[in-house]
Amino acid sequence: MKNILLSTLLSSLLLSSGLYAKSEIKSVNEVNKSAVKKGTQDALASQKKLIQEAINSLKYTNDALIALNKNDKASAEKNIEKALGKLEVILAAKNAPKFLPIDSSVTMVEYIGTKKDVENTVDTVRDLLKHNKVQVARTLLNTLQSEIDIKVVSLPLVTYPDALKLAAKYLHENQVSKAKSVLEVALSTFDTTTTVIPLPLLKATDLINVSASLSKNGKKEEALKYLQAAEDELDVAQALGYVSHSDTTYKALHTAIKNVRKEIKGKNRAEKLFDELKRELKDFKDKIFSEKAK
Repeated sequence: MKNILLSTLLSSLLLSSGLYAKSEIKSVNEVNKSAVKKGTQDALASQKKLIQEAINSLKYTNDALIALNKNDKASAEKNIEKALGKLEVILAAKNAPKFLPIDSSVTMVEYIGTKKDVENTVDTVRDLLKHNKVQVARTLLNTLQSEIDIKVVSLPLVTYPDALKLAAKYLHENQVSKAKSVLEVALSTFDTTTTVIPLPLLKATDLINVSASLSKNGKKEEALKYLQAAEDELDVAQALGYVSHSDTTYKALHTAIKNVRKEIKGKNRAEKLFDELKRELKDFKDKIFSEKAK
């Protein structure tokens, strides 16, 4: 199942990076490294709490299947009863969740390169595909990602308990093979959700924050450098295919940056324009969307 979306959790991760000390401005490279580190730490800290009752229920279901494979019908029935018992409190709740997290993981891969590097790789992939070198092309394509992935595997509460009840019914009717089939399906049917956090947008956010701080303190040339670095990261994000359902577009973000740059070079009254840029980037990131295979 594919179910990739920007959650409220992800929004907060993307919007709260701001890793810089006003008293000590870091280099562009240090800001980028800090953004990646903090983003990864936040992702790890925000992993969904696993539901122990669901994990225990799965254990008893598996024990029931093992018992059936040993022709121990009585033990199988007891384990199915225990499996259902572990979910009783959750099932009885008025607003019982549809999915119970049983596993969670965070992975991070960072692309180190420019928009031009991405485009060159894409051109190479196209050429490889023309010559039917699919596996080499696939390997190259796999390098074109820069993101933190939060993967959560959940037990579907809508169907899982019913499957256990059906298995119990079959056992009561002495239809052991049917009960085994139902348990096997129950133990292999899970929902997988992956939340994708594009690293270039984390970096762009922090770089813009640093640029705004420098501009406010009259350090125009330094502010322009960080603003350019932020724009470069937006270029990478776009080239890597991280798109948004927001009314704000990459083009709009670049226009906003252009306006800020012009103001910094002029009367340096860029604070209001920085605020507008941050709002547009916030809206863009709130609605970012990227699909990954299950």
